[in-house]
Amino acid sequence: MAIARAKGRLKGNEPKLTRTQRSHLYEVLDGGAYSQTEIAELFGVSRATIYRETRRRAAAKQQLVAV
Repeated sequence: MAIARAKGRLKGNEPKLTRTQRSHLYEVLDGGAYSQTEIAELFGVSRATIYRETRRRAAAKQQLVAV
């Protein structure tokens, strides 16, 4: 694994959502018209992915407030 990492070939899992999809997700969430389950179906991901993204966003906001 150290050789693969040195060559830049060890990447891990690809993100489920692109940056564009993530920003659209936040717009839909802020709109409040859909539940998180409906949003997960809309984006073709699991509910856990939606929950994870909302936690990441909340953590990022808290870091900005703390700074």
